[in-house]
Amino acid sequence: MITITSTEMDALWAGIDDQRTRTVDLLGKLTKQQWDHPSLCQGWTVRHVAAHLTLQQQRIRDVAAFIAHHPSMLRHPTLNRVIHESALIQSRLPTEEIIARIKATTGSRRHNAFVTPLETLTDILVHSQDIALPLHLKLEMSPAASATAATRRWDTRRSRLSMVFRRLPLDGYHLTATDTDWNRGDGPEVLGPIGALLLLLTGRTAALDQLAGEGAQTLRAASHKPA
Repeated sequence: MITITSTEMDALWAGIDDQRTRTVDLLGKLTKQQWDHPSLCQGWTVRHVAAHLTLQQQRIRDVAAFIAHHPSMLRHPTLNRVIHESALIQSRLPTEEIIARIKATTGSRRHNAFVTPLETLTDILVHSQDIALPLHLKLEMSPAASATAATRRWDTRRSRLSMVFRRLPLDGYHLTATDTDWNRGDGPEVLGPIGALLLLLTGRTAALDQLAGEGAQTLRAASHKPA
């Protein structure tokens, strides 16, 4: 159980809205070929990731109604499979509708059942990079918002909330942000922008080239080893 003050909650939702606005602006400029480009999420295109971002306000009754309309989802009862299938289904919406639905969430404080707004913040920050990075597009993230999400991901890295992320062996490293006051862990240093560290904490190695230090060298070497 976490306690968030009203001031912290206001800042949290401001960070979510800020990144939603940036993401909507980016999506509105993409070509059809870019929408069909692979994202950082394995098996998902940019369209699939964007479609997933339309599903960030699902209460229990919303989930039940969605499944009732798409009972085939029950063939894949694990959380990750349900997330995957729901994104594929939602991606059938017209491009303009996907963008409009993400835009419509801005200003709202609804969030998915069974998680906190901190997970909503992580979703919009990280998934926006899942879209931008493979397209070689720069999409800014607020360092303060990224630090909040990074703290949440570090604190819950062994909880059920981490099961949706690829788990990288980060416990033996000292992660230090170079653009905000944030650091966690002990061991060889991994230095870099907080956004790049957040991607690392959510199982993504795409921003490893933005990181420096002895620990970053080790991580890069490990990521290039055959599976």
